[in-house]
Parts: sequence; C-alpha cells; structure tokens
Amino acid sequence: MSITINIYYSGKGARQFAEEMIKSGVADMVRAEEGNERYDYFLPLGGEDAVLLIDSWASQAALDKHHNSPLMGEIARLREKYDVHMRVERFVSEVGNKDDEKYIRR
Repeated sequence: MSITINIYYSGKGARQFAEEMIKSGVADMVRAEEGNERYDYFLPLGGEDAVLLIDSWASQAALDKHHNSPLMGEIARLREKYDVHMRVERFVSEVGNKDDEKYIRR
C-alpha cells in the first residue's frame, strides 16, 4: 500500500515557497525521511500562482511520523512566510496492479 497526497499550493508566493523548500534543503530532508517514496513539485500549465506537490509515503505510520516531526514546523513557517493556501487530495493505492499494465505505454 502507498499513500499519495497531492497538495495544490496557491497564492502569489506559491512558486517562491516551492523554490525555497528546494533551495533550503527542506525538500531533501523530507525525501530522506523513512517511508517517503516521493516528494516532487510541479508547475501546472497556465497557473502562474500555483504549484503542485506530489508527496507519497509507504504507510500511514510513516506519514504520521512526518506530520509529527520538527520538520513540519519549518514547512508551516514557510507556508506562512509566502502566504500560500492549500487544497489537498489523498489517494491510497495498491502497488503493481497487473490489470492496469495493458494501458501503460512503456
């Protein structure tokens, strides 16, 4: 099982927020946490004031540990600094669903 969280950051500081998360090393620290499978920012087409974060975890326990880590305080501080707002989608997936393979072009 894998948990994927899509976080849509919006606001005039959304891009600067993501840039500081990367440049400051905070994103790399999240990626290094046990159970993190993915932590990547994307810029939606046509969305000057928007950033998408795809954040995946191996289990709910790993995600809970991340949410309770001191690192979350730094992330919250940067969210406030850049006045970003969030919309969140959460997905729980099975890894390796063979039925989907016929639709994937490799």
